Amino acid sequence: MFKNLATSLVIVTLLSGCEYTQRQNATTGEYETNSTTKGAVIGAISGIALGLASGDDAKERRQRALIGAAGGAAVGGGIGYYFDRQEAALRKELLNSGVQVQRVSDNELLLRLKNGIGFDTNSYQLSPVIHNTLNGIAKILVEYPNTSLVIEGHTDSTGSDLTNQILSEKRAESVRSYLINKGVAPGRAIARGMGERMPLCSNMNAAGRTCNRRVEIQILPLR
Repeated sequence: MFKNLATSLVIVTLLSGCEYTQRQNATTGEYETNSTTKGAVIGAISGIALGLASGDDAKERRQRALIGAAGGAAVGGGIGYYFDRQEAALRKELLNSGVQVQRVSDNELLLRLKNGIGFDTNSYQLSPVIHNTLNGIAKILVEYPNTSLVIEGHTDSTGSDLTNQILSEKRAESVRSYLINKGVAPGRAIARGMGERMPLCSNMNAAGRTCNRRVEIQILPLR
């Protein structure tokens, strides 16, 4: 009974005490619990469970549960808050840039440089038109250094599988190198090529192939 009561009390306290408990989903327009609150609740519950599982008697277990709840909430809420702030900064910086900012999960963001921004067919050279966009991305990434980056290059279906694989790797590395030159720490970012295996659009027409020539940047917790 104590476990259920303590869990309920912590959840209510956290939900009422967080500065911002909701965010608006950019896709659906609906409001949802933000990552700060979710992370704090999950951390608190984990802390309670750990506290109740330890201790020599009931009194000590209750004390440890309360300590675990506070500590877990601080850790879990801190990660979520960091991603909430970073997401908001990216959306503001990249407004009308052609970059899609997607919240994949509580602790993962995806930047999709869509519609062929930066690359011509069979090319991995960055076009000057994308420089301002990448400058904006780099600015926010430098401001939020406690995340890791997976930069993925993609191609359309023109050419052989091997050619497209190599081309996608070079596209990803082009973006990685640019971001590093703008101050992003090299150890945070890895580049990898996905070839033509993950198209967003049809490769049967020019518009679709342009859509598929893209780079995506996953933003993850720093490991």
